[in-house]
Amino acid sequence: MIPLRPLPTAADPAPQDLPREPLWRDLVGEVLRRERRARGRTLKDVSEASRISMAYLSEVERGRKEASSEVLAAAARALGLSLADVLALAGERLVSLTAARTRTRSRPLGTAGGQRSVRTTGPAGPLGGVLLAA
Repeated sequence: MIPLRPLPTAADPAPQDLPREPLWRDLVGEVLRRERRARGRTLKDVSEASRISMAYLSEVERGRKEASSEVLAAAARALGLSLADVLALAGERLVSLTAARTRTRSRPLGTAGGQRSVRTTGPAGPLGGVLLAA
């Protein structure tokens, strides 16, 4: 039997050792929380200004809920931002995390003829063709 993929060796990190791909809800929540704190605003204050329940806004900030565009826009407005601002900031964070993840996953794999380096990026370039649309 010929294996389709090289068998893992002791030098290969286990899949759980690699950083996981970031989730969009985590990135957006991180941006909302960071921007709220940078402005010295409380969760209660932003909740009241955006008309989003404090419990739900907290879950969005922690990446526990996938908020609709209406909810994100309301939270952004309450912080003096646009929805596009929040998405752009989350996109910047995604690009930086993806680049760091790519560097971590670029490693030599054993082959019958020696070592070869494998890059785990997509065909569109080193960041996998990340494109944002607002």
